[in-house]
This record gives sequence, structure tokens and C-alpha cells, in this order.
Amino acid sequence: MVSKNIRNVFTFSALFVVLMWLGYFIEIQMNADFGFLGVYPREAFGLVGIITSPFVHGDMNHLISNSLPMFMLIAMVYFFYRPVFYKVMGYGWLITGFWVWVAARPSYHIGASGLIYMLAAFLFWSGFLRRSYRHMAVSLTIVFLYGSLIWGVFPFDWKISWESHLLGGVSGTMLAIYYRKVIVFREKKYSWEVEDESEDIAELEQRFGERYWDPNRKVDPPQTIINYIFKQKDD
Repeated sequence: MVSKNIRNVFTFSALFVVLMWLGYFIEIQMNADFGFLGVYPREAFGLVGIITSPFVHGDMNHLISNSLPMFMLIAMVYFFYRPVFYKVMGYGWLITGFWVWVAARPSYHIGASGLIYMLAAFLFWSGFLRRSYRHMAVSLTIVFLYGSLIWGVFPFDWKISWESHLLGGVSGTMLAIYYRKVIVFREKKYSWEVEDESEDIAELEQRFGERYWDPNRKVDPPQTIINYIFKQKDD
């Protein structure tokens, strides 16, 4: 089961990155400029960029810089938050793109960096909001690997869509708050740590029967039958 989950994690992550590279490869082969597939704020034709912009990049350096973070962040969200992965990915994608269309400056906004900031923010805040050692470790890993992303939300360089970074971070934070109470895995608890066993008992009753846990239930000991065979000794 673990190996299957890990395989699914890397399959989905690799597929998304491959689509990013495929979009750039087609653009190069056609000697075309796919910039028009980016998000162009407050224009009807710019709405298509909400879906297509993560697969459009300005140059090879732009694509390379987005590929590894995209791969790692998708894998981490899928592995640690699988029950809400598709919702986070889908809603975060649409919300970030729509907000860029509403609030960003009038220019074509391309690249997957908005999604990167969304996923990084979701992972960072989810760990602290859940107060789980396991997920807090993920949050600290995000700080260690991608802490420098914080500088991307400031308008230091007009060539960079800092609006996508900022709005992606905000949408990821909102999704972390919204899904903070969704159970993504069951932590092992010992008997002295359990405050309310009713849910566990109800679950086990469904699996093994209503009275499996009753201490007064009489269980007949198994009866063992032993057959003895006697053979007469020859003189």
C-alpha cells in the first residue's frame, strides 16, 4: 500500500511537470509565442489564462526554476494531505487565477509560480493550524526549502508577476484554514490518551459485531478433541 501511494505521488507530480515542459517544447517547435495564453486582467479573452497560464513560460530559465518546486510541492500535498489534495489543487488553481484576473496590473501573467506559492502557503499554514508534529515538520521543511519565496510577493521587479505570488499565497492560506479540521490521517493513540472511545467502538462494532467489546460477554473456550490410537504390542 505504501509503495502504491508513493508511486501515485510521483506519477501525478511528474505528469504535471511534463505538461509544463510539453507546452514550452511545442512553443519552441512552432516558433510561436504562447504568451497570449496567460492571464490578462479584466479582459474577457484573458480568462482562458486561468487554466492555461501554468503551462506557459517565458524562457528556459523560467521553466527550470518552476519545475522542481512544482514537483516537490505537489508530491508533498498529495502525500500528507491526500483526502483534500484534489480540492486544494483545483480550488487553489481557479481562485489564484481569478484573483490575478481581477486585481493584477494589465499585462500577460504566465507561469506556474502562482500555484507554487499557493501550495507552499497551504503546506506551511496547515502544519501549524493542525498542531500535529508530523505536519509541523512539513511546515518547517517548507521554510527551510522555500523560505526565500517570501521576497517574491513584493513588487521589486516589474518583469515578475508578484501579484500571482501574493494572491497564490493568500489563496493557499485560506484553503489551509478552511480544511484545517479535515482528518487526513489517524494518529495512533494509546488507551490512556483516548478521551472518547465511542467513535472507535462504533467503528469496531461495524467490523466485528455489536458485543465484541463487552467485558461480560461469555466466550466458550474452544474444545479440543484428542483421539488416541492403541496398538497391541507383538510378543
